[in-house]
Amino acid sequence: MTHLAIVKLNRPRFSVQDACNLAQQLYGLTVSARPLPSERDQNFHLTDDAGQEYVLKISSSAEQREVLRFQHQAIEHLTAHMPAGLWPRIYTTAAGEQIAAIEGGDGRLHLVRMLSHLPGRFLAEVKAHTPELLHNLGRFLGEMDRALAGFSHPAMHRDLKWDLQHAPATIRQNISYLPTPERRALIEHFLSQFEKGAVPVLPRLRTSVIHNDGNDYNVLLSDHGSPGRKVISVIDFGDMLYSYTVAELAVAAAYAMLDKPDPIAAAAHITRGYHQAYPLTEPELEALFHLICVRLCLSVTISAEQQEQEPENEYLSISERAAWALLEELADFSPELAHYTFRHACDLPPCPQSDRIVRWLKSNREKIGQVVELDLRTAPKVVFDLSVGSPELNNPVESADMQALSSLLFGRMKAAGAEVGIGRYNEARLLYTSEIFKLPGNDSPQWRTAHLGIDLFMEAGAAVLAPLDGTVHSFQNNARQLDYGPTIILKHEFEEGRISFFTLYGHLSEDSLAGLYEGRPVKKGERIARIGDYPTNGGWAPHLHFQLIADLLGKRGDFPGVALPAQREVWLSISPDPNLILGIPEECFPPARRSRNEILKLRQQRIGRSLSIAYKKPLQIVRGWMQYLYDEDGQRYLDAVNNVAHLGHCHPRVVKAAQEQIAVLNTNTRYLHDHLVRYAERLCALLPEPLSVCFFVNSGSEANDLALRLARTHTKRRDVIVLDGAYHGNLTSLIEISPYKFDGPGGSGCPAHVHKVVMPDLYRGPYRAADPEAGSKYARHVQEAIRRAEEQGREIAAFICESLLGCGGQIVLPDGYLKEAYRYVREAGGVCIADEVQVGFGRVGTHFWGFETQGVVPDIVTLGKPIGNGHPLGAVITRPEIAESFNNGMEYFNTFGGNPVSCAVGLAVLDVIEDEKLQEQALRVGTYLRAGLKRLMERYQLIGDVRGLGLFLGVELVLNRERQEAATAQAAYVVERMKDRGVLISTDGPLHNVLKIKPPLVFSEADADRLLGALDQVLAEL
Repeated sequence: MTHLAIVKLNRPRFSVQDACNLAQQLYGLTVSARPLPSERDQNFHLTDDAGQEYVLKISSSAEQREVLRFQHQAIEHLTAHMPAGLWPRIYTTAAGEQIAAIEGGDGRLHLVRMLSHLPGRFLAEVKAHTPELLHNLGRFLGEMDRALAGFSHPAMHRDLKWDLQHAPATIRQNISYLPTPERRALIEHFLSQFEKGAVPVLPRLRTSVIHNDGNDYNVLLSDHGSPGRKVISVIDFGDMLYSYTVAELAVAAAYAMLDKPDPIAAAAHITRGYHQAYPLTEPELEALFHLICVRLCLSVTISAEQQEQEPENEYLSISERAAWALLEELADFSPELAHYTFRHACDLPPCPQSDRIVRWLKSNREKIGQVVELDLRTAPKVVFDLSVGSPELNNPVESADMQALSSLLFGRMKAAGAEVGIGRYNEARLLYTSEIFKLPGNDSPQWRTAHLGIDLFMEAGAAVLAPLDGTVHSFQNNARQLDYGPTIILKHEFEEGRISFFTLYGHLSEDSLAGLYEGRPVKKGERIARIGDYPTNGGWAPHLHFQLIADLLGKRGDFPGVALPAQREVWLSISPDPNLILGIPEECFPPARRSRNEILKLRQQRIGRSLSIAYKKPLQIVRGWMQYLYDEDGQRYLDAVNNVAHLGHCHPRVVKAAQEQIAVLNTNTRYLHDHLVRYAERLCALLPEPLSVCFFVNSGSEANDLALRLARTHTKRRDVIVLDGAYHGNLTSLIEISPYKFDGPGGSGCPAHVHKVVMPDLYRGPYRAADPEAGSKYARHVQEAIRRAEEQGREIAAFICESLLGCGGQIVLPDGYLKEAYRYVREAGGVCIADEVQVGFGRVGTHFWGFETQGVVPDIVTLGKPIGNGHPLGAVITRPEIAESFNNGMEYFNTFGGNPVSCAVGLAVLDVIEDEKLQEQALRVGTYLRAGLKRLMERYQLIGDVRGLGLFLGVELVLNRERQEAATAQAAYVVERMKDRGVLISTDGPLHNVLKIKPPLVFSEADADRLLGALDQVLAEL
């Protein structure tokens, strides 16, 4: 390597006025100017009288003219060969020169150029470095390098301190500028790693012209908002040179990894995009992590040297703090694991030696002995289901009770006559509740849940045997809660060292480590340990965790036994299936569960396409518990939208009530049963007189359909008044009275018997919140609808209205609206239906029923969703005379409505609401959450309105508060990004720009804080 002499900084020093004068003198432009940051040049952003924008670049005489021509020709080459990019135009002076020579005030020669200013936003200005955006960055850089592959210029062989070909020499030349021995030692660590891991493959790396400076202030993104933002260009070709092609990727990855909780994941996304555009070679993948680290070392050491020369130049240290933090983190990261992660990103087998190990084990089955004294091929056994969605396990909170779990598992073994219980390989579990399994993610924390070994549940003290000849590699007592406890790792070598791998034995007895030493030989069949007991085995049920490992990644005495689901394929490659050694017959294991993509494909084939799926990347939810939902990988989501689970998902009292009753009787209502009348009594006691007669159905849609029948039978009329934007259910009769549907895509428009009135929206409607008469004014639209109907010879049977409007956009009705509207309807001979399907049962906090907030008593009330906490149950409650009108000789029968199980569930729901004071909690937490949303509204212009009662809240997003332009795309983006951050919300409203927040009533202030924090972060991305 050439030892570079670092050129001392001798930057141009021109004023803003000088820049304006140069634009006038050289280009005939009258401009305003502002300085731009730069390391070597002086750059100015210019704007002329017509609004045209330019960049004026002034280089010192140290920047050779030929190097600038090299940069210009590279830009012209990219313009011709990479049409997908947006590249600057190079302007000529009045004298026809692309590069003009001028003399500065200090008498030194400087070179001046002017380029067009490219529109867009820098990557540094965008807070959401999503996987999609990072992938797009990598793809753009790969396309750029592919376009540059055939480009050359005499000046491309430059001596530049940022050239990774000479990075170690440059780093060593500047290491003395570092202020502390600790930092110098850290840099030496990475130089040593580079010598070991990268230097052997450097001669095999491709070389070409590269941009070489894809930092986040040089990467330009489209400027049309976060949804769909893409990389459109890179600017500043000052570091362009001929070097390792993969250095392009290494430089960009090094910058993109800064301030990321999971920097390797960020680098992997960029690597994947780059590889898809310009495939990486195996030597490049081997060297990539080391080149990234060396680039960071180069950055901090050059920064230290330059800061000594120019302490006032903040640009020189703009990323130094983050770079040191990243280097400290990467010092503990395995280069091999990074290599395997990058291989996986390129769709290559992550750990290349694993295939060879697997083949050897399969072809040498006769050489492998037993791991326990039982013959696992023939011994009576039971295979446990410990997965996230397992029906064998209780709720996620109780799964942390290992003594209870032990009793459950060993009880199942006893009942089955099994001598051993098997815990499966590659099974995602919720058992890993200790903080040691929690890792930071780039959007939200993640939990290591994917099991990398096989568990053998046996009585404590059972012997553990070596299945193959080997040596003791390492051992230790990993004594943290839910860790391995006493652990032994053996090393096995065959075919003169060409095949080597490791086996791990966890949850052993403490005396298993006695007398061990590293390098101690062990023979196949030798007893090496005993299974440990609770709690000294790490705090688990007695079992052996057995794991096969292809690469220990430099670890001793410990190795991950569970992995992040996002990294599952990498870790499964490092730790292949240990059943290759255990030999448990494959037919003992259940078939593999369908993947998310397989389920999605089958759903698209077998389920009607009109049934929508939430989120662009659909979730596969397999378990719910209170305010949380869990996907198949055990990742937890705070559920702030599923108001059906009114008391919380799988509330144990509701589950118990359903289980106990269904085990006794479930039949229809033609027989007498106390549950039916007791439940009717309980419901009616919660409603004002004269609402006292119940009909039970299976859903809110059935309830609203029956309510229409009751109203029409009682009044002997057909016509209905509805609010614009309303939705009342999915039956044909209800689609006909739901403008949200019949005026939307696929709708047939408003039927003649339906009369729409303006939605009483105090934010968007004609009468606003500041108007004290708004409620009366909106109600007069109901009066006008009645008048128009009568003029057409039609009579109103009913007015149906949600007590708070859901699909309308989480609308709280203005004071007095229902009182006046009901009066007009009743005067016209109609009946008033309160649709409480969304908001009943204490959700509004101040009252048990939403209609009570309006000070009215409806004629008919319909109930659904929360009434059964997810069980299919609904109800209609009405006045006795309306019920009597319906008793006209035509029997009303609903096979499942009011069955004993449903009534038992309904009774349990009422008990829980009362006993756990959930209405009071809805008021307290809802008030707290609404106040937090109001504070966000003060910070973000995107929030036009915050509204709601209790835990029924809406946040309307607008592009412009004065014009109230709906921010529909932004709302969709927020929902997706909130999901990425582990919080589930949704959108509603006619323009789909209202964030709806309707969590289970067990939602707490801590949950509200998490939602607010995530929303704050996501809104900051827009």
